[in-house]
Amino acid sequence: MITTLLALLTAPSLAKKIEVPIDIGVGPAVNLVTGPVYRDQAIHTGLVFSAEAVLEKKTLRKVKGQIPKKYRDMVMSMNEVRISHFLIPDQFFLSPKGMLGGTTGMWGIGFRPIGIDIPFVYEPAFRFDVGAGLRLSYAYLPSDDLPSPTHFLRPGLDLKAEAEVPITDRFLVSFGWNSQFYIPQEVGGPVLELGTLDESIWHIGQGFFKFHFRFPYEYKF
Repeated sequence: MITTLLALLTAPSLAKKIEVPIDIGVGPAVNLVTGPVYRDQAIHTGLVFSAEAVLEKKTLRKVKGQIPKKYRDMVMSMNEVRISHFLIPDQFFLSPKGMLGGTTGMWGIGFRPIGIDIPFVYEPAFRFDVGAGLRLSYAYLPSDDLPSPTHFLRPGLDLKAEAEVPITDRFLVSFGWNSQFYIPQEVGGPVLELGTLDESIWHIGQGFFKFHFRFPYEYKF
């Protein structure tokens, strides 16, 4: 989401109450971790999560007169605007040792504090987004065969594609892929050292499926 637009839509000067749908999404994820972790165990399980306020076209029209003129055309050209908080995590690594045949576990959390998602398809029955964002992730990886433990802590970038299908007005499903690129950290190595690609975690490929539940919320702009 564009930072200027977020500040605009939450500005104190927009003192008007409107009903905004809140979208809560949660579902399973499979994570493919590069390097030694992948060679030991190809897939690690987890959860994805999202919490967004959804400002649809009809809602944007209601506050049109309160939007400064220099931003008005940009805002009104959008079909909808989705706002989330940068402190809300978007992924959890939940993968016990041995669950899928390997000897390495993975437990942790990830954030996407800044992201831009662009809808390439926006239809009543289908939405398809592609986007990019900044990331911050932490994972604890205990292992019986690899250097252990690993405290993986890295900033990164992601590229994401997601398709969304509404089942009803209140219930939707989505699925997609998220490629996450990090500064390489050697498995079992210190957080502050740069690792070689062959022996490091530097990419996590994530396939996911989410269930979305929407409920109305009265919001003061």
